[in-house]
Amino acid sequence: MIGAFYEHALCGRDVDVEYAGGEIRPLAAERWSRPIEGDEGMLARCAGPTLDVGSGPGRLTAALARRGVPVLGVDISPLAVALTRRAGGPALCGSVFGPLPGTGRWAVALLADGNIGIGGDPAALLLRLRELVRPGGTVIAELAPPGSPGGVHRVRLRHGGRAGDWFPWATVPADGVAPLARRCGFRSTDHWDEAGRWFAALS
Repeated sequence: MIGAFYEHALCGRDVDVEYAGGEIRPLAAERWSRPIEGDEGMLARCAGPTLDVGSGPGRLTAALARRGVPVLGVDISPLAVALTRRAGGPALCGSVFGPLPGTGRWAVALLADGNIGIGGDPAALLLRLRELVRPGGTVIAELAPPGSPGGVHRVRLRHGGRAGDWFPWATVPADGVAPLARRCGFRSTDHWDEAGRWFAALS
């Protein structure tokens, strides 16, 4: 059911994210289909084979492919994978926690658009990405602004008066990622901000 609502959003339909506490926010997934100001800082740091985790419709995967960077998008949605391929980027339908090609050989893993929240357990996700990237590799994550409340939220997607199943999603603020990265075995954290967005490269 989550996938159906996600695909509604990818098609440009109005989909909201409902939090267990009652807050409702628009998902606004259509913005993922075109370049977003601030993307360049991430793209410029992808100097080797890159795994784009939760790649959505593939704006970053396709952009890297156009630059000649070996790249693979991974998303749970068949529609997202089809959109990525249509945009010119290679993509695979599946979970980051499942079997993936190139395990231990990726130079960079991307967690754009807040995808460090996937699964509701950022530590488990970062430990999985350590398995996927090669020694000395980097995880690039887009984060919530400094001072934002971090934590795990129960959320669900809503469209047309219908709601999907509840699932966990995590928020990690920029000023909270360094200790998390150290616990997961990353030795350095490079922060930057661009166009009102916040990022970190964990190495």
